[in-house]
Amino acid sequence: MIEQNLLLVLTVLPFAGALLAVSLGTHARNAEAWLAAIVMAAGLVITLSLYPLIQDGGALRSQIQWVPSIGLNLLFRLDGFSWMFLLLVFGIGLMVVIYARFYLSPKDPSARFFGSLLAFTGAMAGVLLSGNVIMLVVFWELTSITSFLLISYWHHLQGARDGARMSLIVTGLGGLCLLAAMLIIGHVVGSYDIDRILAAGGVIKDHGLYPVILALFLLGTFTKSAQFPFHFWLPNAMNAPTPVSSYLHSATMVKAGVYLMVRFAPSIGGTDLWFYAVGGVGMVTMAFGAFVALFRHDLKGLLAYSTISHLGLITALAGFGTPAAIVAAIFHIANHAIFKASLFMAAGIVDHEAGTRDMRRLSGLRRLMPVTFVLTALAAAAMAGVPLLSGFISKEMFLAETIEPYNGSQFAALLPWVATIGSLFSAAYALRLILSVFFGPDATSLPKTPHEPPRLMRLPVEILVLLAVAVGCFPYQTIAPILKVAVLSVLGDATPHYSLSLWHGFNTPLMMSAIALIGGTLLYLTFRRQIEEGPDGPPLIHPLRGQRVFDRLLLILSWRVPRRLLSTFASDRLQSQLVIIILVAFLVAAWSVWGVPRPVPDILGGVGFDLPFAMLWIVGATCAVAAAWQAKYHRFAALVLLGGAGLCTVMTFALLSAPDLAVTQLLVEIVTTVLLLLGLRWLPKRREPIKGDGALRSHLRRTRDLVIAVACGGGVAIVALWVMLSPPVDTIGDWFLQNAYSEGGGTNVVNVILVDFRAFDTFGEITVLAIVGLTVFSLLRRFRPAPEAAGRPDEQIGADPKMLDQFLYVPAIVMQWMFAPTIALSAYLFFRGHDLPGGGFAAGVTLAVGFLMQYIAANVRWIESRLTVLPIRWIGWGLLIAAATGMGAWLFGYPFLTAHSQYLDIPIIGRVPAASALFFDLGVFLLVVGATVLMLIAIAHQSLRSARARELDEARAKEEDEEVA
Repeated sequence: MIEQNLLLVLTVLPFAGALLAVSLGTHARNAEAWLAAIVMAAGLVITLSLYPLIQDGGALRSQIQWVPSIGLNLLFRLDGFSWMFLLLVFGIGLMVVIYARFYLSPKDPSARFFGSLLAFTGAMAGVLLSGNVIMLVVFWELTSITSFLLISYWHHLQGARDGARMSLIVTGLGGLCLLAAMLIIGHVVGSYDIDRILAAGGVIKDHGLYPVILALFLLGTFTKSAQFPFHFWLPNAMNAPTPVSSYLHSATMVKAGVYLMVRFAPSIGGTDLWFYAVGGVGMVTMAFGAFVALFRHDLKGLLAYSTISHLGLITALAGFGTPAAIVAAIFHIANHAIFKASLFMAAGIVDHEAGTRDMRRLSGLRRLMPVTFVLTALAAAAMAGVPLLSGFISKEMFLAETIEPYNGSQFAALLPWVATIGSLFSAAYALRLILSVFFGPDATSLPKTPHEPPRLMRLPVEILVLLAVAVGCFPYQTIAPILKVAVLSVLGDATPHYSLSLWHGFNTPLMMSAIALIGGTLLYLTFRRQIEEGPDGPPLIHPLRGQRVFDRLLLILSWRVPRRLLSTFASDRLQSQLVIIILVAFLVAAWSVWGVPRPVPDILGGVGFDLPFAMLWIVGATCAVAAAWQAKYHRFAALVLLGGAGLCTVMTFALLSAPDLAVTQLLVEIVTTVLLLLGLRWLPKRREPIKGDGALRSHLRRTRDLVIAVACGGGVAIVALWVMLSPPVDTIGDWFLQNAYSEGGGTNVVNVILVDFRAFDTFGEITVLAIVGLTVFSLLRRFRPAPEAAGRPDEQIGADPKMLDQFLYVPAIVMQWMFAPTIALSAYLFFRGHDLPGGGFAAGVTLAVGFLMQYIAANVRWIESRLTVLPIRWIGWGLLIAAATGMGAWLFGYPFLTAHSQYLDIPIIGRVPAASALFFDLGVFLLVVGATVLMLIAIAHQSLRSARARELDEARAKEEDEEVA
C-alpha cells in the first residue's frame, strides 16, 4: 500500500510544489530554488526507492477509484522503462533547478519560472506513470500547456510569444489526434488499461481500423517529438530561457513522443506500414536535422536541430522494431538526455558570460573559459559518437541495426547510407561548435568580457559530463542495470542478448562510424569559410522554412476564413447574437418535447389558494416588469426594482421550507446589487429619445424581445410545473434524505449534498467561479471607461443626487461598526452549515458582503491602505485546500472526495460531530471570498478611475482657461 501511494506522491508532489512556489512571492529566488530542488530531489529519492519492486521486469500498479460505477478510475503504473525515464526527469530536473538559480536575473519573476517548471515536471511524471491511456493523454496535453508557459516566460519578447504559440498549436493538435487514436484502441481492445492494450497487439493489428489508429497515433507522437515535417516548432522554442531548453530537449517534452513509440512498438508495430512510416520519417528527420544544424549560426539553434536529428535516430530505431533496435533506442534515449542537457547548459553559460550566442562573433573562449571549454568539448564529442564517451556505444548499435536486411526492399538497402551521411553531418556540426566558439583569435566585439561562471552554475554541467564519460568508459558498472530493467519492461521474454562492450572488432558499424567521424571533420574543415559566412540555414532549403508554411496556414485558418464566416453569418451587435442563441435554444427545446405524449397534471387539484403567497408574487412580478420598463429611462430605479423581485424570491424559498436557498439567495442579491450599482457608475450617459422611424424600429425591437422573453420564460415555467405536478415517483431526493446523516454525518441535507455526495460537482463549480473572477479582473484592469462615463454617478444612472447619497454613501462609521459582526456571522454560518442552514458558500458571501460595505463606506485607497485582502491568494488556497481534501481520500484507498465523519470528544465542550467535509467547505469559503472581492476590487477601482479621470479633465480645462486669460 505504501509503495502504491508513492506513485500518487510522485505525480502530485511537483504540482503541489508549483502552487507553493507561486505563492512564495515574485522575487524570492532563493526560497523558490530551494523548494524546486527539494521537490526534484524527493522525486529522485522516491524513484530510486522503488527499484527493488521493478528490477525483475514487473510493473507496480496503483488504482484509485474515481467513478467506479462506470469504470472510470485513476490507474498509476510503474515499470522499468518509465522508472528510467523518471530518473531522467527528476535527476536532470534537479540539475536544471541548480543551474537556473544562477542563470536567471534577479529581476526575472522567479516564482512564475519555478512554478511552471515544477508543473511541467508533474505533467511529464503523469505521462510516465499513467496506467490508463485516457489519463495519459490528459497529462500529455498538460505538458503542451505547461511548456507553453515555460517557452513564453520572457513574454516581452516577440519571438518567445510566437514560439510558445507555435509549439502549443502543433503539439496540441497532435494531442487531439493521439486522443482519437487511444479512444479507437480502447474500443478495439475493450479496455483503456495500458497493460491490456500492450498484450492485445494482435487484435489491434488485425483490425480493419489499424491504418487509422496508426496514422492518428503517429501524428500525435511525431508532432510532440518534432519529426519531419512537424520539426519547425522546436527551433522556434529556443527563445525560452536556457534552463527550459535544456530540460525540454533532454528529459522531457520532446522525449514523450519517442517514449510512446518505443512503449507501443511491440504491440502496434512490427508491420510493414509501421516500418516504412516510422522508420522512414525517423531516417529523414535524422539526416535533415543534422544537415540543417551544420549551417545554423545561433548556438542554441544548432543544438535544437541536433536534437531533431537524434530524435529522428531514436524514432528510426523504434520503426525498425526488432528487439535489438528497441534496446538501442532505449539506450540512446538515456545517453542523449545526459549529453544534450550538459550542452545546452554550456551554451547558456557562454551566452550568460559573453552576452551572445552568435557563433560568428564568438571565438577563442578556451583561453578565458578553460573549464567550460573542456566540459563542452567532452559533451560535443559524446554527441558525435566519439569512442570512450556515452554516445559511442548506442550509436554503434544504431548503425548495426541499419545494415540488417529486414524485408529486402530498396528502402532497407538505403538505411546504412542515410545513417552514415547523417552521422557525418553530426560529427561536422559537433566539430563546428567546438572550433567556432573556443578556438581562433580572441573575440573583440562581445557585449561582455567572458569569464568562468559561478562554481554552482557550472556544477550541473560537470556532473552530467562526468556521467557521459563514466557511461562511455564503464557501461556495465553504470548504465547496464538501468538499461536492463527498462528493456525487460518493454520486450519481456523477447529481450535479446546484447553487449555493451567497447570493442567488437573491425566490423561494419565501426567502419561506418569511422567514415562519419573522419568525413565530418574533412567536410567542415573544407567548407568552413562558406559555412561561417553563409546565411543562417542551409543555402538550398533556407527559403522553405516550416515556420513560413505554418504562419501562412495560421493566417488563413485563424484570420481569413473566420473573418469571412463572421461577415457572412454573424453580427457584431451583442444583442443580435443573444437573440440568435436564445431562439436556437428555444427551438431545440420545443422540438425535443413536441409530440411527446404526457399526462396533463391537475394543476389546481388539491392545492388551496394562499392569499399571502399570491400577493407576494404579484409584488415580485410587478417589480420584474417595472424593472424592465424602467431600464429604458431610469437605471437606478430599475436596479432597485430588480432587487425587489430578488427579495420576493428569497421569501418564496423561506415559505417553501428551503432556508438554505433563502439564505444564499439573500446574500447573493446583496452582492450582485452592489456590484451592479458600482458598474452603473461608469456606463455611458443616456442618449436623447429617438424620434421618427428610429422610434418605430426601437418599439418593434422591444416588442420582439418581449415576445421572445414571454415564450422562453413561459415554456420553462410550463415544463417545471409539468414535472413537479406529475404523479409522484421515487426520486434520488428520497435517498439523500434517508442517508444524509448516516453516510455524510450531517442533518443539513443540502450542505451534505454539496460537500459530500455531489462534492465533485461543487469542486467544478468553484473552479469555474475562480476562472470567472480572474477573467473579470483581467478584463477590467486594462479597461478605460469612455470619456462620457467620467461624470457624477447621479448623471450616469439617472438618480436624484439626494436619494443617491442616502442609498450609496451610507455613513462610514456605521459600516465600520458592522464589519466585526459580519465576520462573526460568517463564522457562525460556516461552522453550523453541516447540520443547520449555512455552509462555506453562504459564509464566504457573508464575509464578502463585509468587505463590500467597507468599500462603499470609504474611499477605495483609504480602505486598501488599512485592509490587505489579497483575493488571488484566497482563490489559490481555496482551490488547493478543496483539492487536497479530495486527494486525501486516495491515501486510504477511497475515491476522490470521499468524506469521513465521526464524533470527537473535546475537553470542556464535550462530544461534537466532525466531518472531513469541513475542510472541503473551508476551500469553498476561501474561494468564494477571494473571487467576489477580486471582482469588487476590479469594479471599484474602475469607478474610482472614472471619477479621477473627470477630476483630471476639469483640472486640465481650468489650466487651459487660465492660459487663455
